[in-house]
Amino acid sequence: MIETESIINQPKRLKERLSQIPQEPGCYLMIDNNHRVLYIGKSKNIKNRVTSYFRGNSNLSPRINLMVRQINEIEFIVTDNETEALTLESNLIKQKQPYFNVLLKDDKKYPYLCITWSEEYPRMFITRRRRARKEKDRYYGPFVDVGLLRKTLFLVKRVFPLRQRPKPLFKDRTCLNYSIGRCPGVCQEKITSFEYHKTIKRVSMIFQGRTDDLSDLLKEQMVKYADQQQYELAASVRDQIKGLNQLQEEQKMTLPDSSISRDVVAMARDEKLASIQIFQMRSGKLVGRLGYIADANKFSDSLILKRIIEEHYSLVEPVEIPNQILLQYEIDNQNIIENWLSDNKGRKVRLLCPKIRDKADFITLVKRNASYELDRIRDGSEKVKVELEDLASFLELEFYPRRIEGYDISHIQGSDAVASQVVFIDGVPARQHYRKYKIKNKSIRVGHSDDFLSLAEVIERRFMKWSRFKQQGGDIYTAINNYSKEMDQLALNDWPDLIMIDGGKGQLSAVKDVLIRLDLDRDVMACSLAKRNEDVFIIGQRDKLKTEFDQPGLLLLRRLRDEAHRFALSFHRQQRGSKMTRSCLSEIPGMGPKRIKELLNTFHSVEAIQLASVDQLANTPGLGKDIAFQVWNYFHNKDNSIS
Repeated sequence: MIETESIINQPKRLKERLSQIPQEPGCYLMIDNNHRVLYIGKSKNIKNRVTSYFRGNSNLSPRINLMVRQINEIEFIVTDNETEALTLESNLIKQKQPYFNVLLKDDKKYPYLCITWSEEYPRMFITRRRRARKEKDRYYGPFVDVGLLRKTLFLVKRVFPLRQRPKPLFKDRTCLNYSIGRCPGVCQEKITSFEYHKTIKRVSMIFQGRTDDLSDLLKEQMVKYADQQQYELAASVRDQIKGLNQLQEEQKMTLPDSSISRDVVAMARDEKLASIQIFQMRSGKLVGRLGYIADANKFSDSLILKRIIEEHYSLVEPVEIPNQILLQYEIDNQNIIENWLSDNKGRKVRLLCPKIRDKADFITLVKRNASYELDRIRDGSEKVKVELEDLASFLELEFYPRRIEGYDISHIQGSDAVASQVVFIDGVPARQHYRKYKIKNKSIRVGHSDDFLSLAEVIERRFMKWSRFKQQGGDIYTAINNYSKEMDQLALNDWPDLIMIDGGKGQLSAVKDVLIRLDLDRDVMACSLAKRNEDVFIIGQRDKLKTEFDQPGLLLLRRLRDEAHRFALSFHRQQRGSKMTRSCLSEIPGMGPKRIKELLNTFHSVEAIQLASVDQLANTPGLGKDIAFQVWNYFHNKDNSIS
């Protein structure tokens, strides 16, 4: 039998495993049931460090507490000294990218730039979910200023010939971007993978803070092209240099001694959180601003900065490590960290804690930025906390509702009826959990709408798996309080603390009837929010709840209701647009569902089909010359043409 239980629930096995760990320097790896590495750490005494995780959960942060509950195995690697352990830890983190080694408390807060180096033609995109993709893929960031990041990426795509679309517009030909020199023709392999990788390597230098190095490289290439009388290529490189200069001109903050590259690290904290800012100075100019949030509970300022330095620079390329790192506080084992950074970079790296003149003033400036960021984070979290407290109060809940789901129906007189499920976790939209539903009830059709039936169908589909689980003898509360991999296999990892229906007593009554039929009426907490007077109703109470129009909990419900409405409406419009497109094409003689699908797969839109020639249309699989002429004639006949 495969062991699926956490090691913390097996005292005998845990004691035996801890006894096998030596009291020497080295690294330890925490591994879950699926053999995935959860966390990688290092210590000058592995046994003492690993044992500290299992002495009691009171001194552990919520993040580490969650990690400990998933540990199934502990592995270790012994080294000769702590410096070697630090280097090994860095290499292992880069290779494995364990989830719990990310210091950001909320990885959706700050965006990263991802470059998919593992692909034949790498893509570049902004993401807020830093997850291990493939070993060669790289994340740059996290960037604090998302506006500047988007602007930089936009400018980069204008200056350098890069793929502009995630998917090709046409199957057999290039698009306009290739014709105007914005794209090198990746979709049709007009450029080799090797040459495209060279372009991406240059672009990546911008996000590493190495714009001056890139500028020097481009100037050398421009001169080389000019000497070879390749003037068009030289002009193209000249335009790239101008674009880089435009990007650098936006950076007004400077430090003296521009020949040295530096990172300036400072933080602001309270008793719970620490906001850490890293300003990247290259050639005397500010080229990047990165941000981290760390647990501050029971950790000293020096220890927080030390861990930030270790984790941040373990994830960057050696060339991104600056010659100097200016710190707000001195850190323990500073010489060990310096040696580790120097070994990685291949050049001497110094950690300094300036006290006077310009460098100390810049530390103060970075600290002030960290303080503003901490205030913003704290104000946002306090606001949500107040809203959740108030919502729990007037709904008479025993605890704060962590996961809240909102439902809404959208249609036009019964046509194309759809529903939305949106999810707020800790008061914040969790879009990865949103769901769309197409209403399947055949009685809901054009001219006959029924929101009650639609809601009943959606709620039944949503909670059917939980109903089966309960009917088979499962205990819902035991399941959600003792999360296990078995729940993942049964898809029972999404229990809501509260569901909200967009509507009044009638809609809520329809939901109640479904929950009774599913035997979940005592388990699911449900309420409704009526649009007209913002009245709140709950199951089992006839009258509306007494609420004030602007009280915090009601504001949270209204945000949830508005988001559910927006999501349902956008899905309905999408369905209606798709139906209208197919309806238009179905009017053409000889066009059935299969041919319509092939046409749309080939040309992606009705407008593109309208602009295509007969020969281009005839190349569509399963169409043929005669049907292609019918399609062309339909769009070019004056009576049928689209204005």
